[in-house]
Amino acid sequence: MEFIYPYLLILLLLLPILWILAERGGDSLKHRFTPELYEKMVRRGGWLGRRGRRALLLAAMALAIVALARPVIDRGEIKVEQETIDLIVAFDISQSMFADDVYPNRFELAKRKFFDLLDVTTEARIGVIGFSSRAFLVAPLTHDFASLRYLVKHMGLEYVSLKGTDMMAPLEVTQSLLKDRDKKALLIFTDGGDQRDFSKEIDYARRHAIKVFVYAIGTDKGGVMKTDHGVVRDEKGNIVITRLNPAVRTLAEETGGLYMPFSLGSGDMRRMAEAIRHRIQAQKHKSETIRDREELFYYPLAGSLFLFWSAWVSLPIRRREIPKSGGKA
Repeated sequence: MEFIYPYLLILLLLLPILWILAERGGDSLKHRFTPELYEKMVRRGGWLGRRGRRALLLAAMALAIVALARPVIDRGEIKVEQETIDLIVAFDISQSMFADDVYPNRFELAKRKFFDLLDVTTEARIGVIGFSSRAFLVAPLTHDFASLRYLVKHMGLEYVSLKGTDMMAPLEVTQSLLKDRDKKALLIFTDGGDQRDFSKEIDYARRHAIKVFVYAIGTDKGGVMKTDHGVVRDEKGNIVITRLNPAVRTLAEETGGLYMPFSLGSGDMRRMAEAIRHRIQAQKHKSETIRDREELFYYPLAGSLFLFWSAWVSLPIRRREIPKSGGKA
């Protein structure tokens, strides 16, 4: 057995000093007061005397100090291997993602679903990109989910400076970020854009072993795109209605990924995370050496609490004497 904080054991040397001081204090009182008054001041009672309670309290303090020093049984070092999955999440930030057919709009729903994904994903490193006609990096691969939440939460209309949706852009960025991986995973939050033929993107993804997972946000009915400048209109002044592009399903299914239509429920991101784990085996092995220790502190701690309790219940209980009535019957 050894102690993690052995320097705390030096406090045990103070306990004999406390005992001596307490004894001297008691003797000093005995010489200063009459025997009757001294007896009332150090009133005996309970099932322990003063010295017994004092011994219990000092023993309880000793066990508490031992518990604070953290006694352990050291079983040596062990190596722990942690498997992780690298995942790139791409947000479509084209103007169509701000359509109001999904409350409050498609882009805000995508951000909420991303936060749900973080809640059910623990073993992955996640990188975030945004794209429209071009792609840009929002966050590199990281385990720091708090930073990812902050960065994604503050993505807004100011990022939308380009029109159109180029699905090749996130694929190229994914290949650049994960070029050393045998299998690559890309999750896209998108309404599919206007493109009908994704054969080039499918061919690129297959050649670079990228499995594409599409979370499709939008409706067949469509919605109006709203920006800070008002409703988006065409060249003739007519309000533009944008609808979900079902053709984007092929990009996911033909690359070995998964196509999932949006849902207002809370379980879809858990299913998406399970699908990603199933299709992308963990490839990064992180080895960490840790000490295998069995904690023993709870034994002296329990003993200390028991002794404190025993000393407390042994305190004398003063009973008030009720004078006898001297009245006549």
